[in-house]
Amino acid sequence: MNEHVSLVVNGVPREVDVEPRRLLVQLIREDLDLTGTHVGCDTSQCGACTVHVDGKAVKSCTMLAVQADGARVTTIEGMASTEGLHPLQAAFWEHHGLQCGFCTPGMIMAAADLLERATEPSDEEIRHAIEGNFCRCTGYQNIVAAIRAAAAAMRTGTAIPSGAVQGGAA
Repeated sequence: MNEHVSLVVNGVPREVDVEPRRLLVQLIREDLDLTGTHVGCDTSQCGACTVHVDGKAVKSCTMLAVQADGARVTTIEGMASTEGLHPLQAAFWEHHGLQCGFCTPGMIMAAADLLERATEPSDEEIRHAIEGNFCRCTGYQNIVAAIRAAAAAMRTGTAIPSGAVQGGAA
């Protein structure tokens, strides 16, 4: 028997009937066709599936879709605006905070959660905020630099240096 779920995803009200055991990541990727949220491990270890639920970073492979009933969910697709990339997306691009890009959506969502709480985080705070998100390519130094640059840009309202690419999601 299916359960009816009403939620707002990236600012758009959505209503879906789902099996009670369906995971939020499955609803996002398979039912709503928002494939920027990745499934990397199926065990909540990698963080590739991180989204925001009611403003907090959540690994969507650990949450049932029915638990999101009535919630506001933001995925990586909801980060960019009509004006261009979110400062975190632009900073990851400009500061080489990604290589293969598989972990990038989850990293950006975890970093966005941090920057909502701390406008000038230390490198230690940044590293702590992303410790549940694994990257197998970069070594993390450029990810930390990108988050630091995005924090500065968000504080000052300036663009990311080096003419960040506009449009699309990282």
